[in-house]
Amino acid sequence: MTIRPLSAFDAAEMAEMEKKCFSLPWSLQSVKAELQNPIARYVGAFIGGTLAGYAGIQIVLDEGHITNIATAPEYRRQGIADTLMRELLAAATERGLAFVTLEVRESNVPAQTLYEKHGFAAVGRRKGYYDEPKEDALLMTREFV
Repeated sequence: MTIRPLSAFDAAEMAEMEKKCFSLPWSLQSVKAELQNPIARYVGAFIGGTLAGYAGIQIVLDEGHITNIATAPEYRRQGIADTLMRELLAAATERGLAFVTLEVRESNVPAQTLYEKHGFAAVGRRKGYYDEPKEDALLMTREFV
């Protein structure tokens, strides 16, 4: 597995993964815009030249917000999301962030377990945050001290 920053060159492959992983995927245009967003950083995990997973963070001042962590269904349960999370948290530490937040579906226990493993704790709930299906999000935060 190779980890590297994503660029506009990777937009089509990232948009295809969005369709595989999320009920309301980002469009190709949204992916391109996010990859060019100056406050965002996206990294991809590649296996044999194929994008197997990606993760992104937006950074404003000393705060980080994880936008997405996705692993293609055929590559799940191989530690890819764990590796990508370590990459994002290393970037957060490097930048001297005070904390990082994310939202996760209330029903997505495997993701919550991954986030807890990396020091995140549930600090709130966003009612009706997700659509298709409608569901609350847990707001999780990791503080850096």
